[in-house]
Amino acid sequence: MSERWTPESWRSKPVLQVPDYPDAKALADVEAQLATFPPLVFAGEARNLKKSLARVAAGEAFLLQGGDCAESFAEHGANNIRDFFRVLLQMAVVLTYAGALPVVKVGRVAGQFAKPRSSPTEKKDGIELPSYRGDIVNDAAFTAEARVPDPRRQLMAYRQSAATLNLLRAFATGGFANLGSVHQWMLGFLKDSQQSRRYKELADRISDALNFMRACGLDLESHPELRATDFYTSHEALLLGYEQAFTRVDSTTGDWYATSGHMLWIGDRTRQLDHGHVEYFRGIRNPIGLKCGPSLKPDELLKLIDILNPENEPGRLTLINRFGADKVAEHLPHLIRAVKREGKVVVWSCDPMHGNTITSTTGYKTRPFDRILSEVKTFFAVHAAEGTHPGGVHLEMTGQNVTECIGGARAITDEDLNDRYHTACDPRLNAEQSIDMAFLIAELLKNERDGKVKPIPAVAGF
Repeated sequence: MSERWTPESWRSKPVLQVPDYPDAKALADVEAQLATFPPLVFAGEARNLKKSLARVAAGEAFLLQGGDCAESFAEHGANNIRDFFRVLLQMAVVLTYAGALPVVKVGRVAGQFAKPRSSPTEKKDGIELPSYRGDIVNDAAFTAEARVPDPRRQLMAYRQSAATLNLLRAFATGGFANLGSVHQWMLGFLKDSQQSRRYKELADRISDALNFMRACGLDLESHPELRATDFYTSHEALLLGYEQAFTRVDSTTGDWYATSGHMLWIGDRTRQLDHGHVEYFRGIRNPIGLKCGPSLKPDELLKLIDILNPENEPGRLTLINRFGADKVAEHLPHLIRAVKREGKVVVWSCDPMHGNTITSTTGYKTRPFDRILSEVKTFFAVHAAEGTHPGGVHLEMTGQNVTECIGGARAITDEDLNDRYHTACDPRLNAEQSIDMAFLIAELLKNERDGKVKPIPAVAGF
């Protein structure tokens, strides 16, 4: 990795999870066109996120990263974006209040269109077709024509990302995120839920605190941190040609930044040391993430850290653990100990979604809420035992009233999945389950703050 880095140097390396585009010239033409488009995000914003993540790494903040499994062209709309943002705001308020820590809000949004696949093809009724790889590559419809990778879909992904970002920036800074509106963030279809009652109680306490500060003579309108919020975007950078097109030099520093999103991450299937994704990521200055699954060994992780964050810069690297509820206690302690032993500064984040996917008795791909929660609890317990900070969570979630993950406060069953199973890819927590998860994580944060987190039986003795 000592050779000179350029935005295209990844092309000299092997690359996995690459779509087989039938028309190489059409792909090159689209990438050349994208390279002329304005950036979606700015280097200064990415640097601000890195500073916030440095606080997470130091145990002074908590990372809440969440959003769609894979964004859809068809589901793109103002209401869906607004409802997702509302749920994330609610979750952040719950976590901030309980943990007494700032919450860094990062969405899997405005760029999360590509999905890695375990197999290049899939079969239905004896017919085998290329796998659906996300709307930026092909269409989910199970026809030969729909599954042909089309580079022009990258242009649509850019336009949709730009529109999404425009609305999110307006929500974050235009008054919607004002803490005085904390009651108004609750979605209508949640009004009779247990989570709605718990959230209303918390919102009442926040409102009382704001009224008390006003009564003391404080001008709350003069405090921008109460009227707006910082919100960042992220996605898995699978299509390196697309990412290269948006890799630009920052005029103030001369450094290269990916301007397709504030934070990009490398998936568990594309983290090979000598492959194209690691090569691309080592050269951009954004904060980046690395998915860490059960097959990742401590020595390999340390080599990846040396390549991706050679200066040991705080906030640069987030390790997103995705082991599964039954494997996290076995694998996570070894990684933590290796990183701690070598003095590496990282953010530890828990992805409790990807390792807990099952097929229901009714044939749907789903994720049991209790397994998701179990992995989060074990994640906190392991860090308590190792003396390190459980820095954040990484969730696939939506603001919609879907039925994709079983369990939760309303106890969605296998039979309920058929009601509103809308995901084009992996199952997501719905709005109610997301807020439920926030309250449960809030309890863990409060216990951590109070020094009450103890290793649970599943991880005792390591």
